[in-house]
Amino acid sequence: MPKKDSNSDEFLVTEEPFYQSVGGEIATFDKAYSQRLPVLLKGPTGTGKTRFLEYMAWKLKKPLITVACHEDLTASDLVGRFLLKGNETVWQDGPLTVGVKIGAIVYLDEVVEARKDTIAFIHPLTDHRRILPIDKLQTQIKAHKDFNICVSYNPGYQALTKDMKPSTKQRFVAIEFGFPEPDLEKKIIFGETNCKDNDVVEKVVFLGTKIRGMGKDFLQEHPSTRLLIYAVKLIQAGMNFEEACKVGIIQALSDDIEVQKGMNKFVEIL
Repeated sequence: MPKKDSNSDEFLVTEEPFYQSVGGEIATFDKAYSQRLPVLLKGPTGTGKTRFLEYMAWKLKKPLITVACHEDLTASDLVGRFLLKGNETVWQDGPLTVGVKIGAIVYLDEVVEARKDTIAFIHPLTDHRRILPIDKLQTQIKAHKDFNICVSYNPGYQALTKDMKPSTKQRFVAIEFGFPEPDLEKKIIFGETNCKDNDVVEKVVFLGTKIRGMGKDFLQEHPSTRLLIYAVKLIQAGMNFEEACKVGIIQALSDDIEVQKGMNKFVEIL
């Protein structure tokens, strides 16, 4: 958790992350940030949402604070809490409070995994008020002029009980991410792995495309570009193609033996 005396420099993205644009998402984020509009990144796992935000923070030269949301995440985890230090009680800011104070982009990754009361807590930061209430201190903080909040979630994966409420969605500008077209996916994999073997990348992308065509009846989630990158990296490390696809893609997607067999048939034709 960030310290109370955190400064913006410690959260800067100092090196340019590799990011391959898939559409107009960079221009959209630029315009949204210029107006300090909250941004919702939505799409399947592994389609580049987190990398995109790292790239935008680097491009805009703004600090980035990322919070991985989970079902036990409370408002205190975000805002802060009193801690015992020696013989005294001291207040320690949470990551959201730090971001509000220093003008960071605060990114709540997989926001619907957090408790519903925690999600509602960010509402005053997503409209014209731009304030963060801290009940334990009986105060509220006006957000720094550079502060912005971004959240992400996977609408195809979440159960209805964990879906984002429409009233919350309408507080954000939405940027949708999906699986890139094969030619673009090849560029991304080449950029991430520096692989020199065009045939390997061609085959892995073909496999990913075929598995994605299996439909939701077979797989809860389809192979992300991230998984295809893992397979290529395993091959670069010396693993044979079939085994790399098996452990890097197929077994990561399903525990069902019959479904695995179906995916393996695609590997056999390559």
